[in-house]
Amino acid sequence: MIVLLPPSETKRVGGDGPPLRLDSLSSPELGPLRAELLGELVELAADRPACRRALGLSAAQDAEIDRNAELRSAPTLPAISRYTGVLYDALDVGSLRGVAASRARARLAVGSALFGLLRADDPVPAYRLSATSKLLGRPTLATRWRPVLEPVLARWAADELVVDLRSGSYAALGRLPDAVRVDVVAEHSNGRRSVVTHFNKAHKGRLARILAGTRSEPADAAAVAAVARRAGMRVERSGNELTVVVAA
Repeated sequence: MIVLLPPSETKRVGGDGPPLRLDSLSSPELGPLRAELLGELVELAADRPACRRALGLSAAQDAEIDRNAELRSAPTLPAISRYTGVLYDALDVGSLRGVAASRARARLAVGSALFGLLRADDPVPAYRLSATSKLLGRPTLATRWRPVLEPVLARWAADELVVDLRSGSYAALGRLPDAVRVDVVAEHSNGRRSVVTHFNKAHKGRLARILAGTRSEPADAAAVAAVARRAGMRVERSGNELTVVVAA
């Protein structure tokens, strides 16, 4: 099983790994586009106003531009340690120990606007590029990533069950029709349901932690739902679509 996570805008800075080597990353067939985007980000960082517009940044966020300028020389961290925020706090992969930690590092992957796909231990620097970023004079990132990303995802899905927790904009970079997809809804006392917004990531992070460390090897959506239910989550299933139901 592969649990495919969205990235986060916020990333842990620094690191203790050597500078980025694209040829050391998993899915080497993504290397040419990774190199192309990396070069464009480094070049764009030299023009702060243009970079702010392309990446949707304010002047107060110029440190993000500085990090992009140093992408080739900055220290790295394993991808699963690089990303921060609500989902990754709930996942809390650093607290897993022993066999559970090994399972998590084998199962977890991250969709990335810059790198396409990352496995948990792929060493990457801090960077800023979102799925919706618009690099001047270039096609959208979805247009560029889909032709190279979707064949890789299809091979993953042919070999293992993929639970896709990515947000819509990141799922659009590489579609995976056969994946198990997850939504989160809040149920009110009168039975009315509404989409969970603010805590959506926290519930997906909790599910990711359960799936990452479980001894089970789910083969389909029904088995994924069963694992989550045993851990105390309320989950409904319709085909490959899972709905996590939480109290409003």
